[in-house]
Amino acid sequence: MKKTLVTGATGFTGNALCKRLLKDGERVVAFVRNRSRCEEIEKWGVECRQVDIKEAGAVREGFEDIDTVYHVAAAYRTEHSDHREFRLVNVEGTRHLLDAARSRGVKRFIHCSTVGVQGRIDDPPADEEYRVNPGDHYQQSKLEGEMLARRYFQEGLPGAVVRPVGIYGPGDTRFLKLFGPIRKGYFVMIGSGRTLYHMTFIDDLIEGMVLAGRKPEALNEVFTIAGARYTTVRELVDLIADVLDCPRPRWRIPFAPVFAAAWACDSLLRPLGIEPPLYPRRVEFFHFDRAFSIDKARRLLGYEPRVDLREGLAATAEWYGQQGLI
Repeated sequence: MKKTLVTGATGFTGNALCKRLLKDGERVVAFVRNRSRCEEIEKWGVECRQVDIKEAGAVREGFEDIDTVYHVAAAYRTEHSDHREFRLVNVEGTRHLLDAARSRGVKRFIHCSTVGVQGRIDDPPADEEYRVNPGDHYQQSKLEGEMLARRYFQEGLPGAVVRPVGIYGPGDTRFLKLFGPIRKGYFVMIGSGRTLYHMTFIDDLIEGMVLAGRKPEALNEVFTIAGARYTTVRELVDLIADVLDCPRPRWRIPFAPVFAAAWACDSLLRPLGIEPPLYPRRVEFFHFDRAFSIDKARRLLGYEPRVDLREGLAATAEWYGQQGLI
């Protein structure tokens, strides 16, 4: 019986994807660099193979009996990550997987990219045909990895690209930077709060990825996977305050001086190898629109987000509380 490969299986998205595939009766294989992180997913029934996707030979050897691939693994953005590592993982690692998939004749390869390849959205909402404009080394490497995958698909490897938007849900901590300050009463809005932002609950993202992995209409296509609606940052902050049952924040400061301070802080600390407490990308969250259309996924995949934003935020807040994070 053929198996489904998930890269990045020990991360938030890959972990949730493994659960879904196992629930659907698939036999799941995970490529992992360190087997010490496999204990939980092995208990579920995932077969872990110690494979570093940066090593072409190891990838080829690990590809035996693989039928479908969900490539989720990535060198993720941290402010002072090794830019070379982005390329080794997000581009060359992707190339190794694509080569192995093509030589083994896999039936479907789903490449997980990011809407970050489109950068700031000047004319929201953006669809899949909107121009690309990566804003940093991470986004640039993800764009190169995506374009590489699309080239292989055009040349005959059966596959599709999914671009997730603002992933959140129980198990992920990236949005603690909003939930924590709001809960503690010291959140300060930077700028007007009218900037648009879009989120995707983890269960909806996994549904979109699985549809892309199974629907014939997905072949050789790119799909933005997101929640049913986007909001302003102000509405998002107010919703989080509501589900936390705390006062809605009302403090606000202008964007320009904070952004200038972020650049200065980053410029001073970067040469010293110190993680800055404030950096431009975090401040840009309050200024650049990121809103997207999911019409294509709805039309071709039958994708329909099931988790309302308020419901998803409430589930996330509950998990944060259970973990003692807020």
